[in-house]
Formats: sequence, structure tokens, C-alpha cells
Amino acid sequence: MEPTRHEIRVRDLRPDRRSTMRRRRALALCPLALVALIAGIAAGAGGGDDTPAGEGSKHAAAGTHAGSRATADADRSAVSRVLGYTSYISAGSPRKREVALTFDDGPGPYTSQIVRILRREHAAATFFVVGQSLNSFTPALREVLRAGFPVENHTERHLMLAQLGKGEQRREIEDQMIRVQSLAAKRPLFFRPPDGSFDRRTLSILRRKRLLMVLWTVDTDDWRQPGVRAIVDAAARARPGGIVLMHDAGGNRSQTVAALPHIIRRLRARGLRLVTVAQLVRDDPPPRNQRPPTNLAGG
Repeated sequence: MEPTRHEIRVRDLRPDRRSTMRRRRALALCPLALVALIAGIAAGAGGGDDTPAGEGSKHAAAGTHAGSRATADADRSAVSRVLGYTSYISAGSPRKREVALTFDDGPGPYTSQIVRILRREHAAATFFVVGQSLNSFTPALREVLRAGFPVENHTERHLMLAQLGKGEQRREIEDQMIRVQSLAAKRPLFFRPPDGSFDRRTLSILRRKRLLMVLWTVDTDDWRQPGVRAIVDAAARARPGGIVLMHDAGGNRSQTVAALPHIIRRLRARGLRLVTVAQLVRDDPPPRNQRPPTNLAGG
């Protein structure tokens, strides 16, 4: 093994001095080695997301993975219960003061900025992803996944489903699922129809795929670029159990980016907790007596 910069070079020493120097060096390094060993164990046990897991951190990682699996199982169970009595959710019950922020049409050039804001504010959100957007913005989706935000289904090509045949609708839904799962995303639990366009054939496909359709309570109309204040004011009207619709792609979303921190603070100032759609379904499932869903695109 090559000598470190802390070791004394001995090749020029006389043979009768080498063994003495080795013993002295070993004694001097023992306390340092002990300190380094303790520090290494501590670092392994408490390393962050960017720290490779060593032997000392495997037990902690196993606990985290077990918790994640338990949450995923709870999410699937909650969705299955809701699918037992309805095909969709547009709002949860208001029993808990929870609101779900959602972002459609990504990933795109503004996705990374939105992820950074959400992480900085420790705010939950759900991303409804278009499969073909991954042709250009796969790195942005990887950021979403690394940050731990759920990725759900918004079709492969963002087409009006009610204008398509059943086979093409099925391909729009299935192809997106294949794409996101190829990037190690979890199998989607939720589906949002582009522009709110769907029909009975859509619901039939979703039922077989065990996907719960997610509509919304508050549409911020951020895609129209109405101004930052208008977007904030619209989102801030959300009530407990509400689902807020925004977009992280599909056009210039700089106003959405600028509005997001204010939306988070305004909602929290009203005592509302920001959650994912999955948690909203677990905590505040939609009422059993809600009306059948309406094609929001008309026609």
C-alpha cells in the first residue's frame, strides 16, 4: 500500500532504525485510527440522501424502506376502498384541514424550479405527468422522483380522451404508465384526464387499471398567465379537502413559479396542511354520495 501524506518516508533510513520508526509511527497513529473509525461509523449512521449507505447505515435505510412500503400499501388500500364506491375524486371530505396541490403537463423547463420551492418550503404536491414530455425532460422528472414527490398519470400525448376510441384511450393511459415505471417511478394510482375530457369508456379502462380519476376543486387558470396575484388569489380560495390545479409545463410557467411560495404561505396561514393526493384519499376520502363525474371539457 502506498504511504499516505501523514506517514514518514523511511527508504533513506538505516536498517537498524526502520523497525523503531515503524513502532513509533504505529503507536502515534492508533489514537487517530480510533477517532477516524468512530467518525466513520457516525457518518454512516447519520449520512444524508447524498451519502452512500455504508454498513453502519443499512439498518436505518431498511427502516426507511419499510416505512415507505407501508405507506405505499396504505395508499393502494385507500384507493381500492374509494374505487369500491366511486370512480373519481375532486375533493376530500372537510374533516381534516388538508389541501392537495397538483401540477399537470410536466415535466418541463419549469419543473425543477417548482421542485426546489416545494422542498425549500417543505410542502407536499402531486405531479401528473405526460409521457411524451420525457422525450426532452427526463432529468426534470428524475428530480421530482429524487425529491420524493408522487408521479401520476396524465396520458401519453395529452389528447382529449372523449374524442378518441376506446383502444386509443387505453394506449394513452398504458403507454404513460410504462414510461414512468421505466424510470423507477411507482405504478401510478391516480389519473387526471387532459382538459377534464373523459367518457364512460375512460372510466371503464380506469376501473380495470385500478386507477382513481382525479379532478379538482380549484382551477388557478395559471395556463392563461393571468398574473401572479390572480394565481395566488385563486389557489388561496381552496377549502379543507380541496384539490388545487396548476401546471409545471405546457407553456410559460414563470408566473406559477413566482406564485407558488405565496400560495403555500397563504394556505398555511389559514391553518391548512398541504398533502399529496394519496394522503388526502387516506385521510379525507371523497363522500360516498357524490354525483357521477361530469366531462369538464364538454361535448
